[in-house]
Amino acid sequence: MTLSFYVHIPYCIKRCGYCDFNTYTPSELQDDATLEIVSNDYIDAVLKELHAAPKDPVPTIFFGGGTPSLLPADDLGRVIAAIKARNGLSADCEITLEANPDSVSKEKLERYLEVGFNRISFGMQSAKPHVLAVLDRTHNPENVKRAVDMARAAGFKSISVDLIYGTAGESLDDWRESVQAALDLDIDHISAYALIVETGTKLAAQIKRGDLSMPDDDLMADMYLLVDQMCEERGLSWYELSNWSKPSHECRHNIAYWENRNWWGLGPGAHSHIDGKRFWNVKHPNAYKEKLFASQSPIHESEDLTSEQKARESIMLGIRMRDGLQISVLEPHQLELLGTYRENGYIELRDDRVLLTPVGRLIADRIVREITF
Repeated sequence: MTLSFYVHIPYCIKRCGYCDFNTYTPSELQDDATLEIVSNDYIDAVLKELHAAPKDPVPTIFFGGGTPSLLPADDLGRVIAAIKARNGLSADCEITLEANPDSVSKEKLERYLEVGFNRISFGMQSAKPHVLAVLDRTHNPENVKRAVDMARAAGFKSISVDLIYGTAGESLDDWRESVQAALDLDIDHISAYALIVETGTKLAAQIKRGDLSMPDDDLMADMYLLVDQMCEERGLSWYELSNWSKPSHECRHNIAYWENRNWWGLGPGAHSHIDGKRFWNVKHPNAYKEKLFASQSPIHESEDLTSEQKARESIMLGIRMRDGLQISVLEPHQLELLGTYRENGYIELRDDRVLLTPVGRLIADRIVREITF
């Protein structure tokens, strides 16, 4: 048995208008606070939580956020060193850092490598300034190439960028230019996500007021098919609904989620999954730290998955993947329901597996709902 770790870094300099993640700016946590003030004992709390996790060997660690690259490499390195000393890391352990292109320097990147990181994922989102403005992204698009080139020169062996499509005012040509700009970088992996308007965000309020329009479903479908085609033409193959990579550069940490393996989420709001039990921590960083420094568990709630839930999730997660679903895990009535989708070109059967076609990926959620409820 193995155990992957997700490490949540809940700090950002500025909250993006579309973001619904569990992140906080220093001023939201403390009046006139700097990042150093609010985060200086955060790593201590994370290390206290680590003591509760199983001691299985670790194949992947992923630092997400928030903006992990805001924290000094030595602070994040304390977590890597503690996991290594306590659990042991696999020989090829994948250790990923999420980074804002504006928050890295040559020296920081070199130090991140020295403390153990070997994979980095930059939040690019778009190459078009007007799209970044709607998203409230703070980085200069020209800094993405600079950051990627610095990361490669420093010695990162695997580099990814994230893109978002469907922003108000973004045309298909805008999207094509962004994908082209990403593919022209020295990268190994692309994640491309459809913009989701989350309740309670600044973006949702702008749409409600009529300042911005909702993303157009037909246009977003065209955008998805376009990024798929462009990636495949440049040697980045689709391996999960929203992810493309060069050979051997798939994100193994995310694959652990999709294959329902065991993982432990360290940090406020972080989710964990251990042997069919799911649990998650209190959301606020201050409450999280208070509990751990009082020698209390930070777990907020938990649930034991039923056999029916496990079966449904294995279908929901498995069908997202390039390898698809084994036909043997499906009931006869589920295969019968899939017949219509096969006739209409949304799925194909190959080597005793059910695989989504590119257009089938557009309606993956609908297919899953139909065969699992």
